[in-house]
This record gives sequence, C-alpha cells and structure tokens, in this order.
Amino acid sequence: MTTPEDLTLSTIELEVHGAVLLATLNRPAVLNAIDQELRRDLHDLVRSVHETDDVRVLVVTGAGRGFCSGGDVGGLTGAGPVSAQNVLLDEFASAGDRALALDRLDKPVIAAVNGIAAGSGMSLALSADLRVGDERTRFRTAFVERALSPDAGMTYTLTRVLGYARAADLILTAREMRAEEAHRVGLLDRLAPGDTCVAAALELAAGIAALPPLAVRASKQVLKRSTDALLEDALRLETAAIVRADRAQKDRLEAVASFRERRPGSYQGN
Repeated sequence: MTTPEDLTLSTIELEVHGAVLLATLNRPAVLNAIDQELRRDLHDLVRSVHETDDVRVLVVTGAGRGFCSGGDVGGLTGAGPVSAQNVLLDEFASAGDRALALDRLDKPVIAAVNGIAAGSGMSLALSADLRVGDERTRFRTAFVERALSPDAGMTYTLTRVLGYARAADLILTAREMRAEEAHRVGLLDRLAPGDTCVAAALELAAGIAALPPLAVRASKQVLKRSTDALLEDALRLETAAIVRADRAQKDRLEAVASFRERRPGSYQGN
C-alpha cells in the first residue's frame, strides 16, 4: 500500500491536515498547466488516496496565481518512454484515464479554485465533488477557441452540473465565467471572500472528514451510480450502500451515542 507520505511527486505538493490531504499543483510558472509528469503524479496521488484509510477527503488547488490553465502543449512530449502500441490502443487517452480515476475514487474530492481553471484544468475542477472559489476564480472551457473539442470528461460533468444549455453556452462560446456568476449558476458550491478559497475548502473538508468515513464513501458511491439510473435501480443502489455503510458497527453505535449525548462523534471507520 502506497500512502501519500511514501509518494515522490515532483509537480504536486502535499500537506496533511488531520484526515484531509491538501494537494497543490505546483507548476506556477505555467499556471499549473498539465504536462506528462503532472498527469502521472495525479494518477499516483489518486491511487494512494484510495489505498490509505488515513485520508478521508482530498482537497486540490494550484500554486501561485491560478488553479490550472489546462494542458501544457509544450510539455506533452519527451516525458519518458511510452509504448506506441499502448498509445494507439488507449480507448480514453491520458486525460480520459485521469477523469475515470477521479470518478471512481469513492472519497470526497474538493477543488479549491484559486484563479483560472481553463481547458483540462476546468475539467479537473469539474471532476471534483465540490468546488470552492473566491473573487479570483475564473472558468473558461477554452477548447473550441483552440480548434479542439473538450476532453477529460468535460461534456459529461459540465452538463450534469449546469444542464445542457448552460454547458453549451460555455463550451461553444469559450467565454469566461467569473466567480459570482459561477456561484449563482452552481458551478461553484461555495464562494469565499477575498482570496480565502483554500481555507474555506479545508474547513469544508474537515467537516466531512469528521463524519463516519464508511457512510461518506458509501454515499458517494451511490450518488455517482444513481446519476443516470432509473428510480427502481437507484433504490436498489441505496439499499446496497446502506448495507456497506452499516458494516462499520462501532461507528454506527458511536453515531447513536453521540446523538443521544449531544456531542460530536468520533469515528474510526470500523
């Protein structure tokens, strides 16, 4: 099992805040644009978070003036040997693999969008379960104006967050959406004052991390699977998730006891 403490990441800085892990994309000179090295580091990070019980919530932000400016076109080559056959046979490509890895992570992910989130950087923010911003936050789909179509799951996630028409507006016009509008339409779930989105995201994460971890993970699992499900199927998924969450018997008893005693619960995930 690889824990975050065991990771050697050259493009992401990690800070442990109790059961919350703060991951800061650390390529500020290029507004944290995603090159092959950062792609690999993100995959390693997500895998490590999945494998350890010590991390209950992941917060992702960017170093310097922005969250992530998208793909680093100048840095997508020469990053180590890659099988040409694997590249040709890859159904989703690297950006799609990253979106799948984040989608399959059953622990909450919060994006602290501390500036521009453009292109694949916006896709990365959309892959989070919740997005926290402040007055610096800006979103731009960017793909069409670069003669591209969206990647990393943007057409999937953005339509589910905003609905078809608003997603089409942002994708087809490539216009910029600033913090207040993003919060008003639901692209941002929290809008913090000044430049405090990272602190606000950590506070939100700490609140989630204090809850019974199996119940949180089971809830995320069923939320993800129920997005496109029929009601009957969603009810079956909910029933199965309740059974999984209830396997943490000590946490279940602690939840009842803390409720009766009117105190915060202390949960260990068992």
